[in-house]
Amino acid sequence: MEETNKALIPRKVIEIEGKVHYSESFQAWNTLMLKKELFSEFPQLKEKRSKFSYKLAYCRDSKELEKEISSKKNGTLFVLRIFKEN
Repeated sequence: MEETNKALIPRKVIEIEGKVHYSESFQAWNTLMLKKELFSEFPQLKEKRSKFSYKLAYCRDSKELEKEISSKKNGTLFVLRIFKEN
């Protein structure tokens, strides 16, 4: 990820629950549905001509998570918890 990218900064704490969906056309679990609260907080995401990228880091323990949080990498940090529903 280039260091010239600009971070999106939220105005308030956002806590949203959503679903991960299977995409028949891609035959893969690749669709992450974003809720409208996220777009309300980050209206830039609605800009059709803008391009956004992400980096997903899986931290195996709290030390790795602390290292990722304290790194000086540009971007907005989200905590994503994935869990299996009953």
